[in-house]
Amino acid sequence: MSNLSICVAGCGTMGTGIAIVAARGGATTVLYDLDQARLEAARAQMAGFFEKSVARGKLSAEQVTEIMGRVSVTTDPSQVASCNLVIEAVFEDLQIKGALFQQLNEHCRPETLFASNTSTLSITEIAAVSGRPDRFVGMHFCLPAQLMKLVEMSPGIETTDETFAQAWAICESIGQRPVKTLDQPGFILNCFLVPFNNDAIRLVEQGVAAPVEIDKAIKGALGYAMGPMELLDLVGLDTQVLLCEALHGVTHEPRAACPPLLRRMVAAKHLGRKTQRGFLEYDSNKIFGS
Repeated sequence: MSNLSICVAGCGTMGTGIAIVAARGGATTVLYDLDQARLEAARAQMAGFFEKSVARGKLSAEQVTEIMGRVSVTTDPSQVASCNLVIEAVFEDLQIKGALFQQLNEHCRPETLFASNTSTLSITEIAAVSGRPDRFVGMHFCLPAQLMKLVEMSPGIETTDETFAQAWAICESIGQRPVKTLDQPGFILNCFLVPFNNDAIRLVEQGVAAPVEIDKAIKGALGYAMGPMELLDLVGLDTQVLLCEALHGVTHEPRAACPPLLRRMVAAKHLGRKTQRGFLEYDSNKIFGS
């Protein structure tokens, strides 16, 4: 897709990963956030990821120069006005997401598509407060987005067929593999994953096994590339709390309820890789090592 321009709103772990995907896929990529320091850190993480891609022979130095030349960062919402697609990647909070889209709706062209990377909240509910519910779609990238190809795509009640088709085409054009889901809590992946990860936390809570042993068992027997404790630390334990609250609040599924140990760890600021302390311990908070 020629002359494609994508804004990624939010430069945390997921937003930075999505920005890598967009820029690597050929899109002019604008990373938008309210905090300039976070933006600069995200750009540095992107550059570091691509440097490792060069070292592994996956990209040339010239390609990386070209890719990073497509990337800009901004705290000014007016700078995203010309983008074809805005992908929101902020906290799993309906009010925060809604306020962000309302702000961007004032600056973006009428034809700009809006997408949310939410993994548990209702696309229809977010779209309803976005200012353009007919041009809104769910695009849930899998973590880590820069390594995983799958994107869960979900239309809201008001999403037009044309909007969904356009978003699907953009997704494919940047090298991702979309799957269509209904606008249901957890979509496909988190419907399974949030309760599964909570089960693993409860095994630790009950003293059944240490986190590292649980990961060894899951990877060794089930063939997972990453164990649940590793994944939780990468996602962020505070994010897992929000996922639990969102999914349990809608489904009332007991396994989706937040385990007490998880809340205690978040209170102690043991958030995973970003604080270098979670279920596992780390000597670096870098998240893009592959």
